[in-house]
Amino acid sequence: MHIEPGLVSPEKMLLAYATAAAAGGMTIKFALDALRERGPLSLLARTALSAGAVFTFFQVFPHYPVGISEVHLILGSTLLLVFGAAPAAIGLALGLLIQGLFFAPFDLPQYFANVTTLVAPLVAIKFLADRIIRPDTAYVDLRYGQALALSATYQGGVVLWVAFWAFYGQGFGAENLSQVVSFGGAYMLVVLIEPLVDLAVLAVAKLARGLGKSGLVAPRLYA
Repeated sequence: MHIEPGLVSPEKMLLAYATAAAAGGMTIKFALDALRERGPLSLLARTALSAGAVFTFFQVFPHYPVGISEVHLILGSTLLLVFGAAPAAIGLALGLLIQGLFFAPFDLPQYFANVTTLVAPLVAIKFLADRIIRPDTAYVDLRYGQALALSATYQGGVVLWVAFWAFYGQGFGAENLSQVVSFGGAYMLVVLIEPLVDLAVLAVAKLARGLGKSGLVAPRLYA
């Protein structure tokens, strides 16, 4: 997870409930859109696949402590492009919850802050994708520059939220500032990797166009 235990005191953690609720409100809106597009079975299937991927990102993929938190390879833009906004957002929340319940119960008090940290940037890249990708362009036809913009926005949003929680919880002391800078610098290295992963995944998806009718991927992936 991203917010270390004790970084934000319990009384200050009340703010996280509000920010997570705001992110949850947007997720509900995306979920309603997804239900209209392909119905409940597709939404449930894509959400399950997304949650499994998120759990893998956190529990199986390598992760390293740096500064105030840990550096994970969280492929937020990949989840959005392949599964859609609602399954990606719900999957992030569920993946975090599964990890907390079964592998890291000491992280559960920070759950809503962590959900905000991961889902709020996803909401941002959903709106960015709608802006920079033409409506007649399928996600499998994305260019590198577009994938880079989505990745940089998502990972940058994660770093900004972690920094916010750190400053909100611990103030602007020199040591805290140094740890935030160390974390941010290390985390942005993910931006060098994620666009390439996105394009590789999309290239594989392009060879398997039959998935477009399966309900297991976002309609926009091929349409």
